Amino acid sequence: MRTKPLLTQLSAAALLLCAAAAAQADITVYTSQADFLAAVQAPGVDTYDDLSIINYGDSLNRHAGSYTYDVYSDTGLYGAGGGGFDFWLSNNQRNNPIVFSNFSGGVSAFGGNFFGSNVNGEYLVGNLKLTAIDGSVLTYTLSGSTTTDFLGFVSTTPLSAVVLGTDGGAYWPTANNVVLAVPEPATYGMLLAGLGFVGLMSRRRA
Repeated sequence: MRTKPLLTQLSAAALLLCAAAAAQADITVYTSQADFLAAVQAPGVDTYDDLSIINYGDSLNRHAGSYTYDVYSDTGLYGAGGGGFDFWLSNNQRNNPIVFSNFSGGVSAFGGNFFGSNVNGEYLVGNLKLTAIDGSVLTYTLSGSTTTDFLGFVSTTPLSAVVLGTDGGAYWPTANNVVLAVPEPATYGMLLAGLGFVGLMSRRRA
């Protein structure tokens, strides 16, 4: 009688499928830019150096290398920085978040420098919150971040949005050198290997 082995195989297959589904929603946080870049491929960078300290309206379509994405903030996006021609992206109302979304090319890795700025667009120490959304939601707080502190997210599925906000302090959310990328192929290889094993088990029980 083959009932017990069949149930065992089905249980193992179900566990593998659950593990694969869980892997698809996994987000890893990187505070080292070198480690982040080692975990991704084909990165593209948006430096915002084409911006000026003016109001650009609620939304912009941007490029980071070969990728495109949209950035939005209610009441307007503003250029900031400018020292040494290094411009940043900020917004008009400090309590409103900046939303990065509509990533092209299956982007599932997002990083950059995130910090606070004052009403004149100059650096001001502050606490920033970044939330990555890929079907699951992960929020990370950067406390007292500087203009060179790095934070990045790498997901095993495409990102739908990343939200940059503050903790409500008297400073504006500000971004620079945003990096978009996709994970290294090994991440997908592990997932495909698991699914392939499920397929093999299905053939053996036939």
